[in-house]
Amino acid sequence: MKKPTNKKVKKKQPKRVVKKNTPILITWRYNLVLGFVVLALLTLIGRTAYIQVIQPDQLIEQANMRSVRVKAIPTARGIVSDRNGEPLAVSVPVQAVWADPYTIFKEHGLDEIQRWYALANVLGLDQKGLVAKIEKNKRRRFIYLQRQVSPAMSKYVRELKLPGIGLKDESRRFYPSGEVSAHIIGVTGIDGHGLEGLEKSYDNWLTGEAGKRTIRKDRFGRVVENISLQTQKPGKPLQLTIDQRVQAIAYRAIKQAVADFRATSGTAVLVDVKNGDILAMVNAPSYNPNNKEQLQSFRMRNRAITDSIEPGSTMKPFVMLAGLDKGIIDKNTIIDTGNGIMRVGGSRVRDSEKAGKASLTTILKKSSNVGIATIALRMDVRDVLSMYSGVGFGNISGTQLPGEVTGIFPDRRRWSPFEEATLAFGYGISVTPLQLAHAYATLGNMGINMPLHILKDGHRSGKSFRAADADAARRVINMLEQVTHKGGTAVEAKVPGYRVGAKTGTSRKAKAGGYSDQYVALTAGIAPISNPRLALVVVVNEPQGDQFYGGSVAGPVFSEIMKGALQILNVTPDATPESEVGE
Repeated sequence: MKKPTNKKVKKKQPKRVVKKNTPILITWRYNLVLGFVVLALLTLIGRTAYIQVIQPDQLIEQANMRSVRVKAIPTARGIVSDRNGEPLAVSVPVQAVWADPYTIFKEHGLDEIQRWYALANVLGLDQKGLVAKIEKNKRRRFIYLQRQVSPAMSKYVRELKLPGIGLKDESRRFYPSGEVSAHIIGVTGIDGHGLEGLEKSYDNWLTGEAGKRTIRKDRFGRVVENISLQTQKPGKPLQLTIDQRVQAIAYRAIKQAVADFRATSGTAVLVDVKNGDILAMVNAPSYNPNNKEQLQSFRMRNRAITDSIEPGSTMKPFVMLAGLDKGIIDKNTIIDTGNGIMRVGGSRVRDSEKAGKASLTTILKKSSNVGIATIALRMDVRDVLSMYSGVGFGNISGTQLPGEVTGIFPDRRRWSPFEEATLAFGYGISVTPLQLAHAYATLGNMGINMPLHILKDGHRSGKSFRAADADAARRVINMLEQVTHKGGTAVEAKVPGYRVGAKTGTSRKAKAGGYSDQYVALTAGIAPISNPRLALVVVVNEPQGDQFYGGSVAGPVFSEIMKGALQILNVTPDATPESEVGE
């Protein structure tokens, strides 16, 4: 019998059914994602193309605003000098103190308040006011604290080492001649541009062009790129016809006269007869352009060109010149002035001193209103006006000084006899001191009108022309010399060693409805008589006291200025014992 075996009987495993794998990628989902990716890519490409090709300027501008800086390189303003090269206006380097309030608060700069008070003290500012100004502008990146500070002040500010405080290079105008030449030179403002005088008229010429340095900075303020550099062009120099030596003498004399006679103002103008150069032009009161506190309108007005006055008897030589030029009178003419009173229409013309039967020389010497009115009434009034215009009245001088007026030059269709008479001795017409000096220079140049100049060797406007006959001009010049001799009205205008011709004038100031009790004292003339070189006009406005006549008020000033000018310019004396003898 067989033994049973222990073999395990394997169970038959059921057969597996293998299913087919389902797809891992869903087509529609894949297409959707792919579409979004493609759309995003196209959007980015489109945006990039739009920024780079179509509109790149905006981003470039924004980037430059954050990183590009332009630093101005200041240029020196042109020097103004007199005819001998003496500087009258120069530019000196200074600095401006500025603040960055944003940086100050970021770095807690106001914590050390005593250092800020020290800054205020050196800048001449109110301590609390300075702090309040910074707190008020805490979001700003730039404000000025003080302009045009001296080098010593700049050094002190630098040593304070305050956060957010910087220094900027500037230049300040300095005037070595001070108040002596202030009305001619003028003054500049805080930004270096002319406000008055030649500084204003020739501002573009004197200013030049500032340079520019363009750089790029990183976020820490470090320069990472020098983009461009534009060099500065300095201002051009300006040389004047003014002689500062003569200018100083004239200013001292006119200032003293204004003080002595307690006058409102005074003016003197000196012209070179031969070429029309203005050698001196002064006014009192004046101002110091280096002191901003003196910049007041009544001080800054250049009265030689802005104020017009009735010239009074200083016009008589030109009526005489017109009569000789037209042949109405000659050297032998005698005018009967009677008892010094002449009735013209319903009015009267009076003389301050009886002249009787007077020659032409006596009429000028005694300053006879009746005599000169008689000559004027013999002529056509248009001949008188033509002579006035020919010697420079009623016209702008062409010096380019700002504020110049033409005065009042009458132009009527009808003239009454009395108006013609008063026109002959300087009433009914107003002129500036510069115009009067121009007229006497034309007379001294033997009737040739030379345009006035204040720039040496520069562009000169206008052309010379003959305004009167040379022989007629010489006769009037010789007559004027007698006015400075004994018995004449201009005795105090004489200059020792020189033959001088001058005419005085005393005109009442006009007011509403007539004339006031205030006077203008004038003396105008030429020297030396043998060969005229200089023409000078002195005006003293509203002198106070008993002396108000042109001969006694303006005459001595004329003599002092003319004497100094003739000596400085080395003009040869021409006086002889015979020339000192009166008519």
